[in-house]
Amino acid sequence: MAHPKRRQSSTRRDKRRTHDKAAVPQIAKDSVTGELHLYHRAHWYEGKLYYRGQVLIDSTEAAE
Repeated sequence: MAHPKRRQSSTRRDKRRTHDKAAVPQIAKDSVTGELHLYHRAHWYEGKLYYRGQVLIDSTEAAE
């Protein structure tokens, strides 16, 4: 097995692994609101910030 004389940088390794990441982003449907959003991302719906079906921030309460 070949062994390198010096270590390659992690940036160089990551560049080599990015060719599959250029695909269409995955979209999920929130079970509570029914809104479409990107996986692993919070999304706003009617003044509330939702993540995984739970309210993180409710801006309607702060305004009142």
